[in-house]
This record gives sequence, structure tokens and C-alpha cells, in this order.
Amino acid sequence: MIFLVGEGDFSFSLSLARAFGSATNLTATTLDSQAELERNYKNGKANVEELERLGCNVVFGVNVHSMTTKPYLGGSATYDRVIFNFPHAAFDYGREHEIKTIMRHQELLRGFMKSARMLVKDEDKGGEIHVVHKTEYPFSEWKLKALGEKEGLDLVSEIEFCLNHYPGYSNKRGSRGYNDSSFPVGKSSTFIFKKQFFY
Repeated sequence: MIFLVGEGDFSFSLSLARAFGSATNLTATTLDSQAELERNYKNGKANVEELERLGCNVVFGVNVHSMTTKPYLGGSATYDRVIFNFPHAAFDYGREHEIKTIMRHQELLRGFMKSARMLVKDEDKGGEIHVVHKTEYPFSEWKLKALGEKEGLDLVSEIEFCLNHYPGYSNKRGSRGYNDSSFPVGKSSTFIFKKQFFY
């Protein structure tokens, strides 16, 4: 079972579903309401409809800080993978290199990691948390490894992220006025975390 967080227009989940030939093993979520999704992303509605036809559980209004309080998302240690691509706390807080902006992004990631740790299976059962993130400055200043350690997660691997491995995926800015715009992923990696045994 795969749990996807922060899906902009749901094109990443749809890319996975098409590769699998089914989406019955996917739960794909967004912070947006259904109306916001349809207003903000030109392909959002069509992507969701195709995902649902393929058996995906699509859930709107999911906040990373409180997603463990949603009983319809499953209980603790339910998912094999929890994935958050290019997390971002929006553009309301200044420039990317400013410390206050970096701290807002870190707060978002801490909330995600804390919640994801509760939703993912234990390390000995193969549970992993994946965060796809840019690796160059100023994004490197988010210090993903240290954030994970503080939330009881060990960084076990970092793999170069290749956008062309996910046909149809269009990463989105997801911020006021720019929601449906893509951004250059540049040098990015998938950071793979597992639960610390003693935490």
C-alpha cells in the first residue's frame, strides 16, 4: 500500500497507477478541497476521475500535520510507502534563502515526518518514507537528514530523482496564482527514511 501526500494535480499518482495497471494499492491525498483542485489545476479533475476508475482512494483536505487523525486513511503502520514530492510551505513567507522561509519549510516537513512515521509500517516489515527534494542551495539548508532523526527516522538512502521515469507527471508549484505551473526540478533526490528501532 502506497500513501501519497501533497498531490498537486494528481499526475504523479496517475503515473504510478498507469505503470501498475491499477490504483487499488494507492491512497492519494491533497490539502485542496475538490473545488480548489478543479479551479487550480486544468487536468486535476480528469486525473482524479481516471485514478478513481483505476481503484485509487482519493482524499481531499488532508493536512500533513493532522493526517493521522483521519480514520478513513487507515490505522497506524498501514502503508508500505509514504511519499511526499517536493514539499513546500508556499510562497507567502519570503525568498527561499531566507532563514524564516527555510524554517517554515522545516516545520512542514517535521509535521509530515511525525505523521508519516505513524502511518508507515515498521522497518522490519519494509516500511519506507520517501521525500523527493531539490539538493542544491538553498534547498539543501532544509537539512532533511537531521529533521528525520529528530522525528525518529533514519535516512537509509538517497537516489537521484529522474522526472522522465514518471511519464505524465507534471510537478506543480501549488501556490496562489501559480498552482498549475511547473518548476525546474534541477538536481533532486528521493530521500528514503525508515523508522528508528528505538525511538
